[in-house]
Amino acid sequence: MMAVVAASNVLVQHPVEYLGLAEVLTWGAFTYPLAFLVNDLTNRRFGPAVARQVVYAGFALAVVLSIWLATPRIALASGSAFLVGQLLDIGVFNRLRRLSWWHAPLAGSLLGSAIDTVLFFSLAFAGDVDMSGPVTYATTGITVPLWVGLAFFDFLVKVGCALLALIPYGALMGWLKPWNGPQVRGTLAR
Repeated sequence: MMAVVAASNVLVQHPVEYLGLAEVLTWGAFTYPLAFLVNDLTNRRFGPAVARQVVYAGFALAVVLSIWLATPRIALASGSAFLVGQLLDIGVFNRLRRLSWWHAPLAGSLLGSAIDTVLFFSLAFAGDVDMSGPVTYATTGITVPLWVGLAFFDFLVKVGCALLALIPYGALMGWLKPWNGPQVRGTLAR
């Protein structure tokens, strides 16, 4: 978890320079969604309490590492967004875990990603002169600050990654025994 977040905090500072995507996408958009996959697999196997412990540990270690690898502002924005987004993912996943196998990871990842994206990009880049310059998109004619466009396209990538993450999640379901709730005197609590 720590490696995913730290790598994403470095990669969010580097635009994708191919196919004219520099003003709409950073490399961090492709690595960060792995945090939701790790979180959902942990939650499925060990339950929400252990998943929260992984999030708290990942949060603390990633913020410290990110201050060293990125800027303090990005580290703070990332830590805040990570904590809120991942905890939301855990809560949504846990509420939906008894539905069809794909509902919980997809809904948790999408809602967590939406909150994470809004928090991260607004805390990391709003008001930053370099990131707040206007960008007009030729296909729509819409003009927004650079960071808003990056956030929008970052979220689109996260949606795609959430859908793709269902493949390894589904493949690992047979291998990972699901957590069924706390044990109370030898019986499962409901």
